[in-house]
Amino acid sequence: MIDFSKERIVVTGGAGFLGRYLQKELLKFGARSESLLIPLRSDYDLTKEEDVVKMYDDMNPTVVFHLAAEVGGIGANRENPGRFFYANMAMGLHLIEHARIRRIKKFLQIGTICAYPKFTPVPFKEEDLWNGYPEETNAPYGIAKKALLVMLQAYHDQYGLNGIYVLPVNLYGPGDNFDLETSHVVPALIRKFCHALDRGSENVTVWGTGSASREFLYVEDAARGIVMAAQRYDGREPVNLGAGFEITIGDLAEKIKLLTGFTGRIIWDISKPDGQPRRCLDTSRAKELFGFQAQTPFEEGLRRTIAWWCEYGIHKYK
Repeated sequence: MIDFSKERIVVTGGAGFLGRYLQKELLKFGARSESLLIPLRSDYDLTKEEDVVKMYDDMNPTVVFHLAAEVGGIGANRENPGRFFYANMAMGLHLIEHARIRRIKKFLQIGTICAYPKFTPVPFKEEDLWNGYPEETNAPYGIAKKALLVMLQAYHDQYGLNGIYVLPVNLYGPGDNFDLETSHVVPALIRKFCHALDRGSENVTVWGTGSASREFLYVEDAARGIVMAAQRYDGREPVNLGAGFEITIGDLAEKIKLLTGFTGRIIWDISKPDGQPRRCLDTSRAKELFGFQAQTPFEEGLRRTIAWWCEYGIHKYK
């Protein structure tokens, strides 16, 4: 078991949504603030090998959490398939290779639920990852991330690199990305309903049919699960992190509509894609291997996220 108080820890993407919560959890688990190192994009372009080498030279970590990603919702994935494949593949490729060279004690790679096949049986089990092609709109991103799982397993087998791979389901919470061009569904819906309420609009338009389903994990729970995995798990097999429930986008929209106080009508734009038909994870492996279970009830998490938007986000995203 890793004693974080004795490690120099790099968190790529540490200034982002999940990264900020992960920093807090690492401190709770004993990490020292002066040994918690966050490479900023303005200083290091991690898609370039020379910048990855420089980051490792400058920070000299013993443990690496690789959270950094170029990612977005369905619209962003449709607009940037090449960029999303290249950036995510390149970052992981260089970081893992130089972790091997430097004999990093522990490397944790964040995967993505987009790596699962489009028609994976529900709940998604880790052994189903290779049983088909991902949903088309996010396949380039998902396949790039899944290739890094193969790389970590190969490096584990050949070089003994202690690299683990965790797959968090869709995250949400205070401080999420509310940019309508790149956000995921929960912050996008919160922003749309709150905006319509403020303007006195009678309708809110939502992408798709509402029939697709998703599972959502509160960001604090996700951060805790990631730290627990890094501390207690040394296996080569991927591990799901989720909350163990499923909700349709239609029901989600109705729930957020109610919680925001919007009383108008939802219009479904069926010309826009639904994305993957269903997403819900089997989370038994995480519980079995390192004792993780989600703790935040979904409605409570939504209330906190809406409250954050009303107090802070609405000013940040004007």
